[in-house]
Amino acid sequence: MSNNAMVSRVENDRVLVLERVFEAPRDLVFKMFKEAEHLKRWWGPRGWELPVCNIDFRPGGVWHFCMKCVDQNLGDFYGMESWGKGVYKEIVEPEWISYTDYFSDAEGNSNETMPSTDVTMEFIDLGGKTKLVSRSEYVSAEALKTVMDMGMLQGITETWDRLEERLNAVR
Repeated sequence: MSNNAMVSRVENDRVLVLERVFEAPRDLVFKMFKEAEHLKRWWGPRGWELPVCNIDFRPGGVWHFCMKCVDQNLGDFYGMESWGKGVYKEIVEPEWISYTDYFSDAEGNSNETMPSTDVTMEFIDLGGKTKLVSRSEYVSAEALKTVMDMGMLQGITETWDRLEERLNAVR
């Protein structure tokens, strides 16, 4: 296991905290979350692509995206599309980003049957490396359990692995 494995913990029954150190400077790691051209290349679990990624990176701006499963080995997921959107609340470049995360449709309408999540991402400068701390606050312990049961932790682990690969590719 590498030193850069993702660490996860749950606080107050409904806040999922994820941490990982990336071997890249903070400005570059931050940029990966800011620009569509980068996000398209790493966002989502392995076998998924981002055919749609529209990002208006400012407080009040919206990030609307579609993840599509393109890997036939993923069985029933193959061909599936998952739409989501983030609405940015606060951005302090290159230190942190906070946004509300929604399930949505292709038009960008929020899916009211699925709970939204408040996400804060902190980028901590470790002198050439960056510690990323993600805090996702769910409406309830049940909502957090639901996404955990959907295999979200593995999905995020793969997503952050892809982020690391992207960082290595552009450095």
